[in-house]
Amino acid sequence: MISRPVRLLLAGVLLAACQATAIERQSPATLAPTAAPTPTIRPTATPQPSPGPTPTLAPPAAFAMNLYEDGDFVPQHTFEWCVGASLQMAHNLVDADSRSSYEDQQQLWELARDLSAPSAFRGANPRGWAAALNEMGLGPYELVSVPDYEDALRTAAAAIHDTERPVGLVMWRGRHAWVMSGFESMGDPAIHADFRVTGVRVLDPLFPYGSSAWGASPAPNSLISPQELATQFVIREPRRWSAELGTGYFLVVPVNAAEAGDA
Repeated sequence: MISRPVRLLLAGVLLAACQATAIERQSPATLAPTAAPTPTIRPTATPQPSPGPTPTLAPPAAFAMNLYEDGDFVPQHTFEWCVGASLQMAHNLVDADSRSSYEDQQQLWELARDLSAPSAFRGANPRGWAAALNEMGLGPYELVSVPDYEDALRTAAAAIHDTERPVGLVMWRGRHAWVMSGFESMGDPAIHADFRVTGVRVLDPLFPYGSSAWGASPAPNSLISPQELATQFVIREPRRWSAELGTGYFLVVPVNAAEAGDA
């Protein structure tokens, strides 16, 4: 027969063993496994193309353009008709047929005179010259004044290059008319905005007489330097009919139709 103290001790041992067993059986069910970390996906940067090399503008080279052909020159038939002869030469430089007769030159001079602002001399002035070119169907032409000499040469050369039509040069402070039919330059006007005119092709309808005050007339289609041209192509102050133009070098320049419409 087991005594009470022994029975109590045995019962305590058995109870402790049962509790341990219960804990061991419960552990797998009650302890949740630790979740593995979710990997972070980083976006891949889109590769950017490398910039290509910047195009290099070719250095200025010698350039030349000339509208003149044999038979285009016409002398003025009187000492007053320089504009009439210049109108005939402008026609010849653009169209295949030639105009050179005395009667035709007189009619063209009278047309330019009638389109000019009234003056005491009843002559043809540069504004009438430009208007007559337009009446003849050679335009559009405009009268412009350029304050700087080199800019004036660039303006004339660029106009010839862009339109393939001649430019009128108002010579001797407005007393005479020449036609510029071509030029030579360092740089192509279509590529180099700062091209430099090195030579000018001119037609002086007063050839071969020239002027005792201003100098000799160059032979038709002469290539003269800017320095030679400057002795007769000089700055002009505005008159009553040209007050809005300002002081400068007067040019009768061809323009593209779109440019004329914007003006």
